[in-house]
Amino acid sequence: MRVTRTPESAFGELPDYAFEPHFVEVEGLRMHYVDEGPASAAPVLMLHGEPSWSYLYRHMIPVCAAAGNRVLAPDLVGFGRSDKPAERRDYSYERHVRWVAGFVRELDLSGITLFCQDWGALIGLRVAAENEERFERIVIGNGALPSADGRAAPSATGALAFLTWRTFAIYSPVFPVGRIVDAGCRRKLSAAERRAYDAPFQEPASRAGARAFPRLVPLTPFDPAIKANRAAWEVLERWRKPFLTVFSDGDPITRGAERAFQQRVPGAHGQPHTRPHAGHFLQEDAGPELARAINELIGAASPRPA
Repeated sequence: MRVTRTPESAFGELPDYAFEPHFVEVEGLRMHYVDEGPASAAPVLMLHGEPSWSYLYRHMIPVCAAAGNRVLAPDLVGFGRSDKPAERRDYSYERHVRWVAGFVRELDLSGITLFCQDWGALIGLRVAAENEERFERIVIGNGALPSADGRAAPSATGALAFLTWRTFAIYSPVFPVGRIVDAGCRRKLSAAERRAYDAPFQEPASRAGARAFPRLVPLTPFDPAIKANRAAWEVLERWRKPFLTVFSDGDPITRGAERAFQQRVPGAHGQPHTRPHAGHFLQEDAGPELARAINELIGAASPRPA
């Protein structure tokens, strides 16, 4: 497997992203992560999706850390400062799950509050279900866990929007990450912010992981990921720990998909679910609001000081 690594010089002076880099090796690949807040505190694990990286969480990390949480925001393999296998065939859904599960084990994380969005949800929900003893609560926004049985399917409009995006990602001769993220936000990103999203993806080989993701979404019962996804749903259907949905009102792909989680996950019953006024990348449009919702969910289950 040929692996590329974006030079550190690409990450200088990014707007609002002055976090110290940390690295851990998983299956021979270097994963980067942000690690802010008290090291002894229970972790909040923030998993990004496609085609972003931990820069997406720059407005949420300080809010959660200031509340006394340890906040970890890794870059998925193929993204950000993490190593990037250079061929699309090097990526699979199962490998991504193994890489993130390995990250959790290498850092020996427990008592985790998971925040996940987009592919961060497809991966994160699998990792949580397969390592449920390490996770205390889950917050999901604009994400899914496909099972190809009609029970967690997107709307017809959402399915069409996804297939359009999938075709573009696979076949388009250009893949401008910063502009793609900008198109998924309600607010207009600045030129500097768009450049920050572009920073890790400076050559075609470095974009292999981002190009691969859309075709890895399991759409049929014959996809090799479906069996494991259905097993994860079985865990979620008996999950009684807190489970909060924060799906935005302006995501054309996942809008309305929160209902499957609210109805099927016991831990979602009675939670203060919200619908932020945001696009697909709700971390950009409503980051501090989301961070406060995470803090409140953690605080609701924490013992009050005497």
